[in-house]
Amino acid sequence: MFRFLHSSDLHLGKRFGNIADENLRGRLRDARHTVLGRLAARAREHGAGTVLLAGDSFDTETPTPDIRRQALAEMRHHAPLQWVLLPGNHDSLQATQLWSAIRAEAPPNVVIAAEPAPIELAPGVVLLPAPCTTRRPGRDLTEWMDAAPTPEGTLRLGLAHGAVRDFSEEGVGLDVLAPDRAARAGLAYLALGDWHGAVEVDARTRYSGTPEPDRFKHDRPGEALIVSFSAPAAPPEVIPVETASFSWRSLPLHLLSGDDGAGMLANLLPPGAARRQTLARILASGRASLSARTALAAAIAHAAPEFARLELDDSALTTDVEAGDLDLIDRAGALRDAAETLRAESLDEARSAAERAIARAALARLFSLSQQAGI
Repeated sequence: MFRFLHSSDLHLGKRFGNIADENLRGRLRDARHTVLGRLAARAREHGAGTVLLAGDSFDTETPTPDIRRQALAEMRHHAPLQWVLLPGNHDSLQATQLWSAIRAEAPPNVVIAAEPAPIELAPGVVLLPAPCTTRRPGRDLTEWMDAAPTPEGTLRLGLAHGAVRDFSEEGVGLDVLAPDRAARAGLAYLALGDWHGAVEVDARTRYSGTPEPDRFKHDRPGEALIVSFSAPAAPPEVIPVETASFSWRSLPLHLLSGDDGAGMLANLLPPGAARRQTLARILASGRASLSARTALAAAIAHAAPEFARLELDDSALTTDVEAGDLDLIDRAGALRDAAETLRAESLDEARSAAERAIARAALARLFSLSQQAGI
């Protein structure tokens, strides 16, 4: 039996510059460092003696010395657990100073997979790594695995960082990894990094996803994979294990005219104990009156301090505006004129969808301000 933990894309040292809250930025940066301890704990819990990190362990090619040293010190702390570091596209081999420093400072239980050459992980178990030479290598770095010699009966494992398809508009790029590389190279398992969500390419090829998410995009908990083999030819047993400190959640809220959006929100949000570690985005859609829309925004503002972050995306929410709603803004005068103009613009099919959305949002804002001011 050979068992290991597969993870990737730790992005240690990520700055989170898109988040305005300085305190939250610090908490998110710290969570990326402490995930090393959570990975070690999951490995020990499941009897895995090796952690394969499939690239982008560091967010940049020039992490500060404290980020680098603290990461290596944490790995040393968890000996005899063996850590294998693969250069990814964010921390590629082009960062010669980074990898020279890691080689000089790495403890004995850290293996640097910086060469496309076999690495014996255990008797009868060989790792074939494909380190990223640059941010955009321009070729499939896993090709060498096909002809890599290993003794008969060896458990052949691959480790790589990159995409198995090209997501650009230009078409297929030269650096796209062959999705059937495991079959071509006789790999028992190909551990991939780069994609931040867990993906099963085939039974022997997987992306682990990041253990500590940093965006709403993948909308799933951070996790790693425990991979076990009973024999070289046997299919792998793969068990996802949760590793994240923070939860990033996109929560859909579809409204119909007359619905109590604020009341529905209360049932949608996670319970109190989880809120401090949750970044949530409410995706409101459907239709709502001005008063219901204002009440929903107020409910979100009231709950927000209990969360790491709570925000409303109401770009898909249409506002139903009635004459009575405008009366609540003002019955006459400049405010009423402004409200009438915004309502007309929000319904004007000659305007673009973006312009109509801006008018709806401005009208909702005017309504909210008028209610707060008691006009």
